Amino acid sequence: MRSARTTVKGPALAVTAAALALIVSLGGCSLEKMAITKVAGMLSGPSSSADVFSSDNDPDFVGEALPFAIKLYESLLASLPDHAGLRLRTGSLYIMYANAFVETPADMTPRREAETKEHLLARAKNLYLRGRDMLFVAVEKKNPAIRRQLKERRYAEAMVPFGKGDADLLYWTALGWLAAFSVDPFDMTLGQTVPQTRAMIERVEALVPDYGHGSLDSFYVGYYGSLPGYLGGDPAKAREHFAKAQALAGKSNTSSLMALATTVSVSEQNVSEFKELLGRVLAFDPESSPENRLINILNQRKARWLLDHIDDFFIEPGLFIRTPGFSVRHKDPRSAFLPFGQADPAASASLQRVRSTRSTASPFDASHLQPPRLVNNPGEPERP
Repeated sequence: MRSARTTVKGPALAVTAAALALIVSLGGCSLEKMAITKVAGMLSGPSSSADVFSSDNDPDFVGEALPFAIKLYESLLASLPDHAGLRLRTGSLYIMYANAFVETPADMTPRREAETKEHLLARAKNLYLRGRDMLFVAVEKKNPAIRRQLKERRYAEAMVPFGKGDADLLYWTALGWLAAFSVDPFDMTLGQTVPQTRAMIERVEALVPDYGHGSLDSFYVGYYGSLPGYLGGDPAKAREHFAKAQALAGKSNTSSLMALATTVSVSEQNVSEFKELLGRVLAFDPESSPENRLINILNQRKARWLLDHIDDFFIEPGLFIRTPGFSVRHKDPRSAFLPFGQADPAASASLQRVRSTRSTASPFDASHLQPPRLVNNPGEPERP
């Protein structure tokens, strides 16, 4: 009888042991998933570690730390691909890093180091597009038909599914998209898609008119101030948004000052305005706005460089360009085209210098390093 019981219990014990092992295994996976979800929610919530970056007073330290932080976020995202907040934070961090720590150093690289400059710009474009594509996954999830609708220019229809809670997603997707074009304006394929990004930004403006407490208006200063007319550029509109940005954030953020100086002031060759705006950036006390400390310090760093290299962006006053039969005082170096005439040697050298310098008129100066101020709190994974 005893042996019979043993015979009966043997298989039962084996099955029970296997079941317990399965339960423990599943429980372990579940606990791990819960832990990852908790960490992701903490990192991507409205009050997250990203604020530690934006309030730092050492840009170099932040620049060295961000790549590790971004890859950490991306590793978590690989485990939680449907976590909306984590995807937003990771994609936007790629765009912020590319702007402040790759594109800006490229702009400040001496012309004699052309290969280094081009390498950095290509790298910035790659990172901008990586961030954009990461965010577009969430955009397309919200509206599966958006690629076709944007391609067919059905912009209003494409934006209908997006509500106020999607403002951050649309803003950063458009920002990365446009930034990639700004570093490579000869990419005509990318340039043809610029109107698609405008539809996203206009949707953000319609949903949250004061989005980012001046961030949207600072963006528009660069957008209207740097793009050519056929792509929507308009200096007058840039100045309108500059006034709005100053009213909203003039006492806490120098981004709109940088945006107007590096776009409209340069294109209009208004050197006195350029100096005045950058002087205001340098006079700003970063400690007066702790949450924007890093942005304002980065802006001051670039303002000093721009003033030190002012001759690269402005033609010396009084220079005349002579053509057979008449002379003209040159105003806009980017529109100069003298196929038949001769120029004064000094004017010719000045024009060559301006033409060989990549314009810093990008809507994406350190202005937009600040982490997204989440309109909603997508701290939990999306449910299908």
